[in-house]
Amino acid sequence: MPESRFLQLAAARRSVRKYRPDPVEREKLDVCLEAARLAPSACNAQPCRFVVLDEPALKNKFCEAVFSGVYSACKFAAAAPVIVAVISDTGKLTAWLGNQVQDTNFRLIDVGIAAEHFVLAAADQGLGTCWIGWFGQRAGAKALGLPRGKKIQVLIAVGYPETVPPPRPRKTKEEFCSYNKP
Repeated sequence: MPESRFLQLAAARRSVRKYRPDPVEREKLDVCLEAARLAPSACNAQPCRFVVLDEPALKNKFCEAVFSGVYSACKFAAAAPVIVAVISDTGKLTAWLGNQVQDTNFRLIDVGIAAEHFVLAAADQGLGTCWIGWFGQRAGAKALGLPRGKKIQVLIAVGYPETVPPPRPRKTKEEFCSYNKP
């Protein structure tokens, strides 16, 4: 297989759970946000907004709200110098109609594509990230003052890795894909 910088980047990206306390430069965050902004979306709905929490007191207060009680298993993310809340909107009517016809929530797919653009750009900037899906959504929405119709779909912890985990096992190419047959 030809050498590909993108494949190298995709292979190097890890879910980092231990971060150095060093602040993350906004220039690097801006690169990640631009990558997410450029992500495609169904019917160009662009149904998400990224809220970057990098002010320590505000980030810590938010983390206390979203990682308490049953959600404390993800409290490790509070040690990251940055938490990014990926918020979805109800989206455009055309995308909603597509959801109904296809029985697919394109808004969530769009959020996933944008968030993945963000984390890959972060890896390219030497940053570690971790997707967080287990958190108190209502507490987070309240902490951010989100209006009705908006929802935090995912959080992304961002920082310089203290340790980089080893690669996780992956299916073989034969297990993962095929050409012209299921």
